[in-house]
This record gives sequence, structure tokens and C-alpha cells, in this order.
Amino acid sequence: MKDIKELLPHRDPFLFIDRLEKADAEEIIAYRTYTKDEPFFKGHFPQYPVVPGVILVETMAQAGGAGVSQTGILGDNLFFLASVDRVKFRRQVRPDELVKLVIKNLRVSPRMLKQSGVAMVGDEVAAEAEWMCVVGPAPV
Repeated sequence: MKDIKELLPHRDPFLFIDRLEKADAEEIIAYRTYTKDEPFFKGHFPQYPVVPGVILVETMAQAGGAGVSQTGILGDNLFFLASVDRVKFRRQVRPDELVKLVIKNLRVSPRMLKQSGVAMVGDEVAAEAEWMCVVGPAPV
């Protein structure tokens, strides 16, 4: 597997994938551990730090983008979120918990990418969602 920074344009503090375990045409598996030093914990319930739901959704989308980039099925294009649907939060994610991201490619075309994902801590579902990305070259 390529290094995450070769697969995604994101950088700290907005790069949320630690490693990619699997990436093929159907499924992507990635991992993230949010440390207590994440900048959002300073303001998102400092007395009881919880990963914000929007960050979990972004993390799933980044996992999907990294996996599609790893496979090369859409070339060197960028993927921009266009819609997010069917989002459910089922469990809080706390600092230092390992989050496993399981992403399914629902539809892949040269102009659009539709995926679904589940973020899990152990055997528990923390979040799930579907999203669509517009696919295109990076602006010059």
C-alpha cells in the first residue's frame, strides 16, 4: 500500500487516515486513532472529549478516497464531497480509541463516486453514512 500522503491531498490537522489495510474495487478498510492532542478536542466538550460527528463522516470519506486512489480506478483525480445521506451516529468515539473504517464502493464512474461506510470501535458501530463525490482534476 502507498503512504496515505501519496493517496490524499489532505494534511494535518485535517488528515484523518492513519493506514489503509485493503483497497479493491468493492471494499476499502482503513484505520484511525484520534489522539487526545487533536485540535478539535480543545473545544468539543473539553471535559468529556468526543470526536465530532462531522469528523467521523469526513474520516469515512477520506478512507474511501484513499482506497479509490490506491486502486487507481479513477486516475489522479480529486474527489469532492457533493452529498452525504443516511448518516447515523450510534456510539461516541473517545480519544485513543482505534476506529476501523469499512467502505463500500456503490458506484464508480469517471465523474462521480458513490460510497457507503461504517466506522467501528471494536465490534460496535460508531457511525454510518452514504456519500457522493464529484470526481475531477485538481484546479491549476
